Amino acid sequence: MESYTDRRANSRIENGHLVIEALQEEFAGKDGKKRDYTSARLKTLGKQSWAYGRIEARMKLPRGQGVWPAFWMMGDDIGVKGWPTAGEIDIMENIGKEPGTVHGTIHGPGYSGPGGIGGPYTLSNGKVFAEDFHLFAIEWETNKITWFVDDHAYFSVTPEKLPAGKKWVYDHPHFILLNLAIGGHWPGNPNETTKFPQQLLIDYVRVYSRVNSAATGSPNN
Repeated sequence: MESYTDRRANSRIENGHLVIEALQEEFAGKDGKKRDYTSARLKTLGKQSWAYGRIEARMKLPRGQGVWPAFWMMGDDIGVKGWPTAGEIDIMENIGKEPGTVHGTIHGPGYSGPGGIGGPYTLSNGKVFAEDFHLFAIEWETNKITWFVDDHAYFSVTPEKLPAGKKWVYDHPHFILLNLAIGGHWPGNPNETTKFPQQLLIDYVRVYSRVNSAATGSPNN
């Protein structure tokens, strides 16, 4: 339901954090269509992409019906192969009506959309992700991806977990995206309980590669 913009009202550095802010306002996007919300989506496509390693972000999530923050990756050959053949790795998705739960998922050819393969992580004791910053990460190896929240591994996937005959497409560079969407089939639309503005706060995004040190014989990240 949102128009993504490049305005500083929707994305900026503030108090040392990257802020992605969703506003309730009528706005005509680049497609000329008027929508009732604005927000931002940032991506590294054409700037940097990565294959394998640990990809993490320390973030404080928004909350509210219809609010949908995401930290994810897509294959950098998306312009040639299209979606979902190029691959999609959702490092963290949250729908605001479930403020204490996040999801990690992959989407590929024959297992995309509602058929994506993933798992949830729920905070204990009724805590919610909007209360504090948390670390969301994947560790991506050849033929394996593992998801983490605050360094707790909660889900992993390998080619053996794909539907029979379907292809593993996580063997080439992917680029990173951060966005705050409003509405959609999965989260549903905002209602009278949803407060605006909504903010996704990012403390940092880091990418690590595993290097074996010949001098020490130990791995360094």
